[in-house]
Amino acid sequence: MSSANLEVWVGKNEAWIRIGGRANFASSPEFQTLLEKLLQKGYGRFKIELQKCVLMDSTFLGVLAGFGMKLNPDGKDSNGCVELINVNDRVRELLENLGAANLFKITMGEATLPGGMAPAPCDPETSQPTHEQITRTSLEAHKTLMKIAPENIERFKDVTQFLAEDLQNLQNSSE
Repeated sequence: MSSANLEVWVGKNEAWIRIGGRANFASSPEFQTLLEKLLQKGYGRFKIELQKCVLMDSTFLGVLAGFGMKLNPDGKDSNGCVELINVNDRVRELLENLGAANLFKITMGEATLPGGMAPAPCDPETSQPTHEQITRTSLEAHKTLMKIAPENIERFKDVTQFLAEDLQNLQNSSE
């Protein structure tokens, strides 16, 4: 299954990420690493443009929600530091149904990069994640979704149990 195409531009205090294609479990480790590195470099505002994002699965959303929680811990400041731009109906429904919409400012319309922004490379080490990296990221993402909305516990309890067992098996086989 093909995964998301991530494009990044950085300015003085702001980072823009354009996500195209299928934002799924396979691209989640790369996306998570990208967000963490930008945050470590001091970027405090994130604009994530989703016009060409045709699909977002629960793992990718869980990574995005975890980042939203980090920057908006109480979930009350939807005008906070993470803005989602041009969210299609399918992704918007997923955000709402899984209780993550309140973590972000959501806007529609022209998404024009500010002047002075330059492309930033993605990390080649995470562009081809291992099975263990994908499993670990998926497990963390689903635990995040369960944390933000109690109704997600029932939805994802079997998934998290399977992922935890799979991760344990992977770790045991590599020892």
